[in-house]
Amino acid sequence: MEALRKERREYFTYADYRTWDDNKRYELIDGVPYLMSPAPFLAHQEIAGEFFGQLRDFLKGKPCKVFIAPVDVRLNADKLDDTVVQPDILVVCDRSKLDGKSVQGAPDFIIEILSPSTSKQDVIVKFNKYMQAGVREYWIVDPENKSVVAHILKDGIYMTRAYDENNEAVPVLVLEGCTINLKEVFPG
Repeated sequence: MEALRKERREYFTYADYRTWDDNKRYELIDGVPYLMSPAPFLAHQEIAGEFFGQLRDFLKGKPCKVFIAPVDVRLNADKLDDTVVQPDILVVCDRSKLDGKSVQGAPDFIIEILSPSTSKQDVIVKFNKYMQAGVREYWIVDPENKSVVAHILKDGIYMTRAYDENNEAVPVLVLEGCTINLKEVFPG
């Protein structure tokens, strides 16, 4: 990232992003780099792990693949290639989007787990980027309130549903037959 300071550039692409070797994690949104916060709290990791496990178990033997951060998702790889995010959990059903280093284009399903340092980014900035890119379903998970807000893309805009820790079978609408047990995600 020292190169960023030396160059004093304000706009970057995925090609630039791939050259940064300062051992820090960044996301790139509309050509602007955002330093990601240090490792999340253990509760965040436990929640991410439970979502990943439930999705992995459901997707065994199916064409879709589930990934857990860090994975580079290039939301507009076919255009400017200036937006690279690292969602907490993502599912990709079109394997042609997987190039061995990144996901090129919108995943089918994304989960972001809120933390104090990322909530504005997840709720506002990424919400809009995911909707514009065509992410079919986007869940925002609030560990503090033990809740999930599910956004389902319909006619280019997100329709919203809310769930809490008491829901045992929350449907993932883009993965037919898949449900997530929030009682297991948010244990006692």
